[in-house]
Amino acid sequence: MVQQGYDYVVVGGGSAGCVITHRLVRAGHSVLMLESGPDDQSMFVQMPATFVRVIGTERSWIYQTEPQAAAAGRKMAVPQGRMLGGGSSLNAMVYMRGARDDYDGWVRQGCAGWGWNEVLEVFKRAENNQRLSEPLHGTEGPLRVSDSRYRHPLCLAFVKGAQEVGFAYNDDFNGAHQAGVGFYQSTTFDGQRGSTAATYLAAVQDNPRLTVLTGAHVLKLSMSGTEVTGVEYRTKAGTATASATREVILAAGALSTPKILMLSGIGPADHLQSLGIPVACDLAGVGGNYHDHLEVGVYGRARHPISLAGNDKGFKALKHGIQWKLFRSGLLTSNVVECGGFVDTLGGGRPDVQFHVLPTLVGDVDREPIGGHGISLNPCFLHPKSRGSVRLRSTDPMAPILFDAGALREQADVDTLVRGVKLARRILRAPSMSKLVSEELEPSHDAAVTDDALEDYVRQRAKTVYHPVGTCKMGVDPQAVVDPQLRVRGVARLRVCDASVIPTIMSGNTNAPVIMIAERCGDFVLSGSR
Repeated sequence: MVQQGYDYVVVGGGSAGCVITHRLVRAGHSVLMLESGPDDQSMFVQMPATFVRVIGTERSWIYQTEPQAAAAGRKMAVPQGRMLGGGSSLNAMVYMRGARDDYDGWVRQGCAGWGWNEVLEVFKRAENNQRLSEPLHGTEGPLRVSDSRYRHPLCLAFVKGAQEVGFAYNDDFNGAHQAGVGFYQSTTFDGQRGSTAATYLAAVQDNPRLTVLTGAHVLKLSMSGTEVTGVEYRTKAGTATASATREVILAAGALSTPKILMLSGIGPADHLQSLGIPVACDLAGVGGNYHDHLEVGVYGRARHPISLAGNDKGFKALKHGIQWKLFRSGLLTSNVVECGGFVDTLGGGRPDVQFHVLPTLVGDVDREPIGGHGISLNPCFLHPKSRGSVRLRSTDPMAPILFDAGALREQADVDTLVRGVKLARRILRAPSMSKLVSEELEPSHDAAVTDDALEDYVRQRAKTVYHPVGTCKMGVDPQAVVDPQLRVRGVARLRVCDASVIPTIMSGNTNAPVIMIAERCGDFVLSGSR
């Protein structure tokens, strides 16, 4: 067993890990960052439009739930990034912060200092926006944010069609108001992906104070009583221990961070004892409060072969590849999820459904897409009521987690998706859409469908939007795992800074908020809050 010493050990080289590592190294500290996957040097990672080809490879984890009773008994797959940049190297690059009410709601739950006014300044500090600036955007940060260089005709048709059925155009979903339809900004620059590996980590990768180990699987934390002293990890070369003279920071994500904590004896005592794991700190909330955005596809057949289908094969693929390689332009600069919108389907004054629109027919990790050319309109609920959990299946660090997503457990979530599907079907039949779309393929060719049939469709087809959060939630209540400075309660020299700390999921895509959380973690660590 090899012994190594650093000021800080960061577990996870994903969206959050690259950010906190950047901040610590820039402040003059020695940092070891451990990432279980490989680097991000794949053409399919760098090309914005080809990210779907990475899912299912060595650069992703495919977590699988237990059978979900409320989702037609299905086992559901939740892909996550497994490479430098993590989710920011695997996702659709949509830049979305969420709404003011989300963060002010965190404060009401006991997360002092996390209100909208506080987090807005951190979002701006991180952001380097191509087009937008003050008072709501930043232009000098490491995170590159830009407009798509390519706008697909089917996406343009959706934006116009949604306006035709009554929804306003929104030029900035991170502006004063979230509601409306339009085009998403993305974490891209110069026609390529702008992950945290390509931005934050790249800026410090040659610094001698930084050590990055890929292919390093963390087994557990090293502890002395209730104080964390380092981590144990495994590589192809064998098992090693790295000591942290200051702190260990967990940034492994909402599905891996609670697993590492529980393997280390930090978690619900009854669960740990049932597996024979000595309890270092009884924290009932570890692995609880799991929630995610789920969406359902509404699919339309294109009148002409204009969708993305078929562009990844033969001469077309070669042509697009050369255009991207030489000029960083054309179809491959698209983040695919170019457009969408936020809609209040209940009239409550706050959007409860978000649309992710793809100019192709998409399936899921475990379901092949419908063949041919078409468009996918994917409404997702923004404020899930259902909750699930992550537990250990065994004491083997390499064993899969025992994962109950709690999918659609609450009827309110199903009802929201049904309303979203109804709205998507209306938009699909709008004049601008009808010019390019000949028919609805799913859920039904028929315009009239009963609510019961749509509910059945939702339960059969709902899938993740890749936004798992909440399993080490921040707060002050008995179920809180970390305090508002992201310190693990009852454990010294240990923080968590990833999506697991989110107490209630924000209204929109989670990558930008995770980056903000990691930025704030850097503030807390460097200010000496222990």
